[in-house]
Amino acid sequence: MSTFIIPDWPAPEKVVAATTTRATPDPELPPGITFLNQVHGATVVPVAAVRASDQAPEADAMIGGKAGDVCAVRTADCLPVLFCARDGREIAAAHAGWRGLAAGVLENTVTAMATRPDQLMAWIGPAISKPHFEVGEEVREAFVARDPAARTAFSVNPRGRWQADLVELARQRLARAGVTETYGGAWCTFGDPGRFYSYRRDSACGRLVSFILLK
Repeated sequence: MSTFIIPDWPAPEKVVAATTTRATPDPELPPGITFLNQVHGATVVPVAAVRASDQAPEADAMIGGKAGDVCAVRTADCLPVLFCARDGREIAAAHAGWRGLAAGVLENTVTAMATRPDQLMAWIGPAISKPHFEVGEEVREAFVARDPAARTAFSVNPRGRWQADLVELARQRLARAGVTETYGGAWCTFGDPGRFYSYRRDSACGRLVSFILLK
């Protein structure tokens, strides 16, 4: 049985992508993988700049376009979103917690890529699901103020707070950015402790790695 979650998308053969689980040994990560200092923001950097830096840059998405490039993010409830061009010439990985999502990290990733948005596809990996993600009014307002359609991603709960659907919010943001071919979003980190880390469930926990590479 594979220790990885493999994207269910029609990516070109030269594109390889996966998300780790709790059972994935570190040696199975791709050679040359590098990481960002993720800060729940919306900054996007080229993977070449990450490799060249002595310190991990403060950013929440990276893009690549050369053979051997590996783009990766680490998550434990936030959304990992992987991108690839339909022709396999470009890839990206974004870390999108609610703050980064509201700040536009997905839109910034699409804008930073040379590929036209309608020629991109996106895959959403394991993240906390709506039934387990309770937020306050300030979170809902951060999305609704920018796009009234975001109301559909929130449901009021018996405590007068909101259950937020990060996957739906991401799909809305991607569609507005011109990316309509979106896959994944079916796994809940909080609800599957056997396979996934979840910060909201266990604050002292590891991180899942979602990566995409060009062969």
